[in-house]
Amino acid sequence: MEYSKLVAVTGLPGLYELINSKNDGAIVRSLDDNSTKFASSRIHNFSHLESIEVYTVGDNVNLVEIFHAMDKAGGTLPDGKDNGALKKYFEKAYPELDFERVYASDLKKMVKWFEILKKKNIEIKLSEPPAEEETPVVEEVKKVAEEKAPKKKAAAKKEEKEEAPKKKEAKKETAAEEPVKEKAAAKKKAAPKKEDKAEKEEAPKKKAAAKKK
Repeated sequence: MEYSKLVAVTGLPGLYELINSKNDGAIVRSLDDNSTKFASSRIHNFSHLESIEVYTVGDNVNLVEIFHAMDKAGGTLPDGKDNGALKKYFEKAYPELDFERVYASDLKKMVKWFEILKKKNIEIKLSEPPAEEETPVVEEVKKVAEEKAPKKKAAAKKEEKEEAPKKKEAKKETAAEEPVKEKAAAKKKAAPKKEDKAEKEEAPKKKAAAKKK
């Protein structure tokens, strides 16, 4: 039996193994008597043991850490009906607990659950988070992206080099066209001068013809 499959069910004593989840509840098996039952989500709430955290004077800690401290402390577990004995036990086993927010009923549950886990020889450990398994994949994606980046830069530089001669040729063509345009403009300006010269030559001839008359 795996620790990650264990749940606490409100309104039901002890711990349960989650057999199957349904839309309106879950099928669970009691660790006390191995009986299987359906627990409706309309009546009960379900809490996975590995998701439960406990208040301390610092940051919250996972319940697993408390169980490990209890295992390390050893000795006889206190009577769940004696609140004073419960507090003294945890002050020794895990003194960092915030006893103002962790009530006697919570201490009693932790002792009861710990007893069941030890009796069933269940290894108290968290399941491996899936994020650790995905890390190599993420790193591989980054690696591929980094490898592609230099290729894109090299391609861009290559395109710039290929376009550079074309731009220079375009400039040369433009420069060559400018003198041609200037010559054409000069010819247009010269054309009216020829007409003026012809008019001046014809003028005396017209005057001489008039005198003969």
